[in-house]
Amino acid sequence: MPTYMYKAVNKSGLVVRNRVESSSRQGLIKMLKNNHLMPIEIQQISYISKRTPKKQKKNVTNIQEIMKNVNTTQIGVKSKTQTVKEKINLYFAKTEKITQRDLVVFTQNFYLLKKANFNNIHALNTIIESTENITFRGILEDILAGLEAGENMYTTMEYYSNVFPYIYINMIKVGELSGSLTNSLEQAVKYLDDTEALNKKLRGILIPNIIQFVLLLVMLVVGTLFAIPAIQGIFDELGTDETLPAITLWFADFVDMAIQYWYIPTLIIIGIVAVILFYINTPKGKYNFHYFKYKMPIFGELIFALDFSRFLKAMLLNLQNGMRIQDAIDVSKNVIKNYVLLSIIETSLNNILIGGSWVEPFEKSGLAKPMITEMLKIGMQTDLTEMMEKLVEYMEIDIDNIMNKIMKALPQVVYAIVGAVLIFFVLVVLVPCIQVYMGNFLFSAYDV
Repeated sequence: MPTYMYKAVNKSGLVVRNRVESSSRQGLIKMLKNNHLMPIEIQQISYISKRTPKKQKKNVTNIQEIMKNVNTTQIGVKSKTQTVKEKINLYFAKTEKITQRDLVVFTQNFYLLKKANFNNIHALNTIIESTENITFRGILEDILAGLEAGENMYTTMEYYSNVFPYIYINMIKVGELSGSLTNSLEQAVKYLDDTEALNKKLRGILIPNIIQFVLLLVMLVVGTLFAIPAIQGIFDELGTDETLPAITLWFADFVDMAIQYWYIPTLIIIGIVAVILFYINTPKGKYNFHYFKYKMPIFGELIFALDFSRFLKAMLLNLQNGMRIQDAIDVSKNVIKNYVLLSIIETSLNNILIGGSWVEPFEKSGLAKPMITEMLKIGMQTDLTEMMEKLVEYMEIDIDNIMNKIMKALPQVVYAIVGAVLIFFVLVVLVPCIQVYMGNFLFSAYDV
């Protein structure tokens, strides 16, 4: 049974906290309200399945009683206790995080079972038995308890917005309310697969280049800290007039100063980060930061394309299930977190209220490509749902093209930065090493 930590307010305004077990979140809320407590926050913290002990068969003597009566010493038999290894495994199982893979596997299995004409309760029961992640199993048990109590799946999923993305919950909601849950699950599987493939591409681009850059910086600093003092020691020991290159001496002094007065750059960096974070958390700062994300070099176009594509997919799903354009836009805007795109969507909704074009704000923003806005305009004059299906396909191709451009451009940018660091590394570290290897300083040391 799931375990919950709740925070609630009683009649006198006192905040109380407690940890309880309940079959579902909804059941806990009802229990709190029946006890005149207003819930503020409810969080599931673990899930431990309780098994009832097996009943002893009739006319069978307990083996422990036999062992006690073997001799007069009455040897006690201890019940089996968990080993340290078992306790550690159980602890990690209870605190195991829910990954994207868990969500993908659940959605795929649920879709296949629904396609095989399983009802929701039977399908969930089947999936729960094969779910390895204990935390996720507890959430599925909570969803199942809600279904058995006559509630919809999406109602319970909304409490777990940190596990189920909003667009995912919206797909399940539309599917349940319209009676097309199987189609919604199919779209959810595709959405999760596309998201995972895109994240994999981004990781493949960024991680190797970042590692390469960091390793070069480490080599530069380590070489300056260890190789340069060693070379300078050789020069001093032999009494040569040769000196290290000026850039090497400068960088070595810089590193020594940075180590000696480390707190000064640290405080400066912390101050700059604090000012930036404070500004970003203001309404104007957050809007400007979100606008910068859409206009930033290399990744800006991709970020907008992903957000706008996510919005169009949600809107298409709602239109396919019979929603009006205004309602579809209003519901779909919740999948967007960027203030700039949200302001454009709000302007679009206001245009509908005054009888204007909902496409016009996207066109005037300058962020959406002319091809996209033209397709939306044509869709308004013909069949919007059919046109949006084609538009979503076009956006997926466009995102792939942008990704290919980034994959070509980003390595060049990274190679330029890495090349500059590498040249600096050669001048600072390798030139003195070559100087020692060639032995030219020996001529100066012996006045030759």
